[in-house]
Amino acid sequence: MCYIVKPVSVVAGAHTPRPLGAELVDRGLVSEEDVDWALARQRETGSMLGSILVAAGMVRRIDLYRVLSEMWGCSFVDLTDDPIDPALLKDVDPRRLVAELWFPVRVEPDGRIVVATALRPTPERLRTIGAILGAPVVPAATSEWDIRRAVGRYFADEMLEEAALGLWRRDRDRSAYQVLNRSQRIAIVVILAGLVAALVLAPIGTAVVLSATAGVGFLVSVVFKFVTCMVGSRYEAVDSVTPEEIAALDDTELPLYTILVPVYHEANVVGLLMDNLGRLDYPKEKLEIFLLLEADDDETRQAAMAAHPPETVTFVTVPPGHPQTKPKACNVGLYLARGEFLVIYDAEDRPDPQQLKAAVVAFRRSDEHSVCVQAALNYFNAEENALTRLFTLEYSFWFDYMLPGLEAMHLPIPLGGTSNHFRTQALRQLGGWDPFNVTEDADLGIRSAALGQTVGVIGSTTYEEANRAYGNFVRQRSRWVKGYLMTTLVHLRHPIELVRRLGLFKSFGFALLVGGTPIAFLLLPPLYILFIVSLVFSPATLSKIFPGPVLWMGLASFIIGNALMIYVSLMGVFKRGRYRMAVWALANPLYWLLHSVASYKALWQLIVKPHYWEKTVHGLTGDDPRSTDLP
Repeated sequence: MCYIVKPVSVVAGAHTPRPLGAELVDRGLVSEEDVDWALARQRETGSMLGSILVAAGMVRRIDLYRVLSEMWGCSFVDLTDDPIDPALLKDVDPRRLVAELWFPVRVEPDGRIVVATALRPTPERLRTIGAILGAPVVPAATSEWDIRRAVGRYFADEMLEEAALGLWRRDRDRSAYQVLNRSQRIAIVVILAGLVAALVLAPIGTAVVLSATAGVGFLVSVVFKFVTCMVGSRYEAVDSVTPEEIAALDDTELPLYTILVPVYHEANVVGLLMDNLGRLDYPKEKLEIFLLLEADDDETRQAAMAAHPPETVTFVTVPPGHPQTKPKACNVGLYLARGEFLVIYDAEDRPDPQQLKAAVVAFRRSDEHSVCVQAALNYFNAEENALTRLFTLEYSFWFDYMLPGLEAMHLPIPLGGTSNHFRTQALRQLGGWDPFNVTEDADLGIRSAALGQTVGVIGSTTYEEANRAYGNFVRQRSRWVKGYLMTTLVHLRHPIELVRRLGLFKSFGFALLVGGTPIAFLLLPPLYILFIVSLVFSPATLSKIFPGPVLWMGLASFIIGNALMIYVSLMGVFKRGRYRMAVWALANPLYWLLHSVASYKALWQLIVKPHYWEKTVHGLTGDDPRSTDLP
């Protein structure tokens, strides 16, 4: 439906319009007290009055823009109902429409084009749009929500193409669309053929060499993590962004911030998500929150609607198509994003209320090469059972010591799956996320480093739900391990180029961390078997198969490696004061065996269904996710 109102020509400057607040009060849409509050808020944040009222839930977006249409002296267009002339969209870049908040609607009999706009139709704006369309423009008011929805509706094919295949079409060597290129396939065949031949011709000698290699490889991987955590421990008492720096921020200078929340079958936690995002200490009118929903997920959509989300939340339907993955959904969100900065949160996340401001501080004091800052992740149900305790110890040492150590050593940082804060434009230049990589976060961190960008760490925590079910854990971890293997294969397609771009030290660090971690998990069961055999058989018997130095080196690697990982796991209790969990670090060898199970599953899936996304089920915890008793 199109509402036509009297032509009061604000565009032509015929008169000075009344203040928006007075117009809204006269129509009974808000109270004078609401307007007084909003005006005070406007002085604090520098935001537009209408945006403040909408974000606070004091006026509906559609009512606001109907009033604005009268003040602007133009019609109001409901883009969800009004017919759109598709011929006008053929040569228009949909990303421009989103960024500049306008949308061509139809051609009038006199040749002028009716253009819906969510911003005041000044003469300069209309001339600019007219130059793009090649014809004079007649303005009509609509909301930014309607424009995004229209872009999603009329440009669904373009959005899907960009979200799913954009990176692959621009840079095939950095896409996991094909996990192995021709050279890698040949190399793997040659290596496997050589290994089979060696086992046939010299089985004992080959077994000895493989055992020695496994032992040394496992130890090197663990020592690398240990050394990195020791470096990171120097920053244990150092917060990268101080409370004083956050308090010094001027709300009037804060930029628009886009929040992406990809959800799929999350009906049981999406209501809690709305509460958690509502606690963010950031001007609500400067937030652009996209709830990224799959087309076939009506249950989550209905649950989100039942939670009565604020007007700052936009439901975005991801165009259906292969692959159906979280990174493809995030690419759709990136396509529509207008914020200077952008962050990803998962459905069960509970971010630190001041995290967005901490990220703004971190970006402002970094150089132009900084593309992302990663917040720490931890768990609100840390002590629910044995698995959640071990999971929490692992995440604590990883985010509190490992990532700060990587940053201090200037090594590539594989991102976590959530609480990654990006410069939006820099993320677009990187190509967004790889929808075919099942650990798109880790891949993006490595790709950033390979292209000369940097990733930092901020001392702000997002609390999540630790996986309490063992089968669910194996599914989740198998996807992560598969993604690490996939990322390793993708970025080692041209090893010489990688070394040239990153340098030898950074390339070695990438190989040890991203490639070495899953390999260490795969090597662990043979080392356990060797350890058990050494306990059952006498040294004299074993020496007939394994030379003494090889046997003792393998056992030493196994024992020292596990001891170091127990120590590193133990470090996870200190920064957050969870001292009563310290004894659980002794169970780390068993926890790593669970990783080994997931890793062999990941290796099999990498061969038979590399792009399959193992969905992690959330909302299984019996603990209260709203608990305030968090370290």
